[in-house]
Amino acid sequence: MNKKIKVIELFAGVGGFRLGLEGWKGKSASSFYKEDLNSSFEVIWSNQWEPSTRVQHASIVYENRWGGDKHINMDINEVDINDIPNHDILVGGFPCQDYSVATLLKNSKGLIGKKGILWWSIHKILSEIKQKPNYLFLENVDRLLISPSGQRGRDFAIILQSLNELGYAVEWRVINAADYGMPQRRRRIFILAYLKGSEIYNSLLETEVKDWLTDEGTLANAFPITSKFVIFPNSFNLCDDIVDISENFNKNSNSNIFENTGVMINGVVSTIKTFPYYFGNYILLKDLVQNGEVTQEFYIQEKDLEKWVYLKGAKKEKRKNSDGFEYNYSEGGMIFPDPLDKPSRTIITAEGGTSPSRFKHVIQTNKGFRRLSPIELERLNMFPDNHTHLENISDTKRAFFMGNALVVGIIERIGIELKNKIYDYDRTRKTELVEY
Repeated sequence: MNKKIKVIELFAGVGGFRLGLEGWKGKSASSFYKEDLNSSFEVIWSNQWEPSTRVQHASIVYENRWGGDKHINMDINEVDINDIPNHDILVGGFPCQDYSVATLLKNSKGLIGKKGILWWSIHKILSEIKQKPNYLFLENVDRLLISPSGQRGRDFAIILQSLNELGYAVEWRVINAADYGMPQRRRRIFILAYLKGSEIYNSLLETEVKDWLTDEGTLANAFPITSKFVIFPNSFNLCDDIVDISENFNKNSNSNIFENTGVMINGVVSTIKTFPYYFGNYILLKDLVQNGEVTQEFYIQEKDLEKWVYLKGAKKEKRKNSDGFEYNYSEGGMIFPDPLDKPSRTIITAEGGTSPSRFKHVIQTNKGFRRLSPIELERLNMFPDNHTHLENISDTKRAFFMGNALVVGIIERIGIELKNKIYDYDRTRKTELVEY
């Protein structure tokens, strides 16, 4: 039997990474928790802290599901690094923020990022922990590749170079869950990093870059792609000076440096535009709606329907700001109600609440128009039904959780391929030792 791959989960939220890697009660998210997962991952420590709220609702949900023995509900910047156990893989969905850096002191090689920027919390752990994890598995919004607007790609370049300095190779991919049959159109960047000397690092080092990106890499195995007519990736060297990257990378340029797929090893970036290659089944919104189980509060009253239609419709009108300045306002229309024969639109954090909104989902049933229930929102992220249901956790807060969450099926499939690569290398190495 293979030994467990030990995981720590940062910025854990309500546990999307954990569900994807461990499953729920031994069951797989891809089967909506009907079939066995046989996971090789074990989360041995987790952290969740929401600085903007007094009551730590997400952490309460997490502890209710998995217990609080190895779960830390405090600012990650205040956690003693020595209290974090040795682990094989660090995972987490960190926010997309301003990652700019500066020298800590004059003539010092130290770096300091803006206070509260959670990337630097990860960087600190990796810099100070006694034993670096062999693998990182991170998630972020896809605009990370083009942020900020005046230096497109600078923030991602900072992350790549800081990981390079820490001894990691990196591969990334922007994945839309719906492109691979999952029930929500949710685009996110997934980042895998491999420590120098680790099993997968060595495999990447020995593989042609394009082959890794399109056929042999962890992400290519999990989510097959085609690169159409592109023969060679675009390659370039990162600047060794991370402060220079912060100040000058792609400055005043409107071009995008990073494509949706790429690798970085030893400071050399190779990036290529790829397209999903999938011919399986698709889960549609209609497959997940509750029939006859939704309470009346989710139905839109007749008197409010006109407001919903207006907010979701196309507009071209004159408006006044708070100073009385008149301006022309226009925006395109949205499909109303949301189509049931397609994957859903992206869930956002403002999904909850009864007030009319342009961005909340509305479906039409034989009983009228209604918003999506918390269970339906959980299903769109491939969480177990009622995963976030607890006393004193409102439906609005549950919707907020799902707006912040990830599609669990993505994590599960990447985790399976990550496990396969780790164990395949272990088996090969043991065979070579025996033969020798």
